[in-house]
Amino acid sequence: MTLRTGFSHTIPVFSPSKAIARPLYPTDRSMLSSSKTSQPTAKSRRTLLILGVVVGLAIVAGVVVAGLAGLFGSVSEPSQARGTPGASVSVNQLMAPEALPDIMVAKTGTDDGKDAPVTIVEYASMTCPHCAAFHATTYPVLVSKYVGAGKARFVLREFPLDELATAAFMLARCSGPDKRNAMVDLLFQQQRNWAYSSKPEEALANLVKQTGMSRESFDACLRDQSLRQKIDEVRDRAAQKFGVNATPTFFINGVKHNGEITPEELDKLLEPFLKQ
Repeated sequence: MTLRTGFSHTIPVFSPSKAIARPLYPTDRSMLSSSKTSQPTAKSRRTLLILGVVVGLAIVAGVVVAGLAGLFGSVSEPSQARGTPGASVSVNQLMAPEALPDIMVAKTGTDDGKDAPVTIVEYASMTCPHCAAFHATTYPVLVSKYVGAGKARFVLREFPLDELATAAFMLARCSGPDKRNAMVDLLFQQQRNWAYSSKPEEALANLVKQTGMSRESFDACLRDQSLRQKIDEVRDRAAQKFGVNATPTFFINGVKHNGEITPEELDKLLEPFLKQ
């Protein structure tokens, strides 16, 4: 099995001789006067030559910039700044049954934390570095300070941005409901070792082997087309119903927040809900 890890971008090389198809000043003899006064002086010829070079370089630079913009997309300010609230959706609609059951992180002994005043839903991709950063720095604070105290409940939903992320999510689900979140934590912690590997399939197989998953189970999991389809359905519903188009995206009591959230930002975002 081969897992696709990304795309190869080729930057075109532009030649000034090709970008400038014709001289930038007249050379047609019919355009030049035969009188001595109309002949360009040496100084004027040098000026025109310099002007031609400058304009030519500008054209080449413009072509290169246009080529890069077409390759990587235009550079623009994000439509929504990190951490700022976006559109709101009903919590009931947000928490409606999905194609895959939510594996809730909630205070021990509670009914999936349904009495918690704050519900947090994260849409993440397993190959997303900002998602991994959130789970390394902010998620432990969220669990210890808010979830453990019964103030919040949290669920991570699948929003894979590539085939490798889909495969990682499949392996997390195949580990079973009681181990799924622990597998997600492990995959985020070790993301650099498998997501950026030249042999990601082998790296993933070796990693999940530490959890007790055999190679046979690994291969069977990645062949499970039904599971793959359900992960796609979770992602598609998020995009179509809730406008998710990037990771990580959070919904805090239905209010949408784009981008990684720091522990300090988390405190500020939860404070209004906890005062009620």
